[in-house]
Amino acid sequence: MDQKSEKTFKGNFFEDFKIGQILNHATPRTVTEGDVALYTALYGPRFALQSSDEFARASGYPRAPLDDMLTFHMVFGKTVPDISINAVANLGYADCKFLQPVFPGDTLSAVSEVIGLKQNSSGKNGNVFVRTTGLNQHGDVVLSYVRWVMVNKKDPASPAPETVIPDLPEVVAAEDLVLPQGLDFSKYDATLAGSDYFWDDYEVGEKINHVDAMTVEAADHMMATRLYQNTAKVHFNLHMMKDGRLGERIVYGGHVISLARGLSYNGLGNGALIAAINAGRHVNPCIAGDTVYAWTEVLDKAALKGEDHVGALRVRLVATKDHEPSDHAYKDADGKYLSSVLLDLDLWLLLPRR
Repeated sequence: MDQKSEKTFKGNFFEDFKIGQILNHATPRTVTEGDVALYTALYGPRFALQSSDEFARASGYPRAPLDDMLTFHMVFGKTVPDISINAVANLGYADCKFLQPVFPGDTLSAVSEVIGLKQNSSGKNGNVFVRTTGLNQHGDVVLSYVRWVMVNKKDPASPAPETVIPDLPEVVAAEDLVLPQGLDFSKYDATLAGSDYFWDDYEVGEKINHVDAMTVEAADHMMATRLYQNTAKVHFNLHMMKDGRLGERIVYGGHVISLARGLSYNGLGNGALIAAINAGRHVNPCIAGDTVYAWTEVLDKAALKGEDHVGALRVRLVATKDHEPSDHAYKDADGKYLSSVLLDLDLWLLLPRR
């Protein structure tokens, strides 16, 4: 007699989520220097703070910290099997705060709470809002963020839940930004950092074309997504795509974020630290073969109380595909995103002051 075993987990569907539900995610991950080296090989970030132990020690750290987006991706990847394995799309981010630096040797884990639900009019799927917390081996919170995801229903006939949409801030308030413990830019070496431009040198409304570009390779984006243990099928499995054409696997949105961040060094070379992600949207899909460009608009500046060596710069980081952004266009006359836009990300960066 055949015995059918059902030991595999197919992930949660929209009707499986409940307000207040706590999801403790597998698997804890000890971050190694190998992870850092691979991240550098994939994206080419050149920020001195994350590249040099000596530079980091001169800035108040015990050694070079992880790139903030590597921390984000490691935490995000843990949430995919429970939250977005059956997702149609990752829709946005809000209220993301980087609270403590992470170093090679630290172990990261993640837990999420369902804070919002809304079934879509089609009845086939719905939006799930979660707040995810990333913790280190001591139980310290290193990262907290909200994201919302459109998730398929297992049974379209299942009843819709009560709609709950969380009240989220449009921007993380400057006074709520957390500086890394011990951070000291008072003796910052701009020559070693590779940029002469400090917080004082940027003006609200200024737009910076980051000049360089990177073409996405299929091997790179799949390797990167595996690095974060992100199991979303659409990034790997050609059979999950609608038409099954070779090369149509969707690139993980975080891959585009890290590409844009790496490119932003040229023009924002002293903006090595992300204090917060205020909002973010993956506007259009990216696939292998697309060439990613990036530009930045300065949205705001904040002098941090009691800190004369560091200031906060709020920026919009825009990534485009196959379109050099010399015109800095990202929306049309009707306010709709252009088809060339991949990413619209609103960040607070920390920069040294003169």
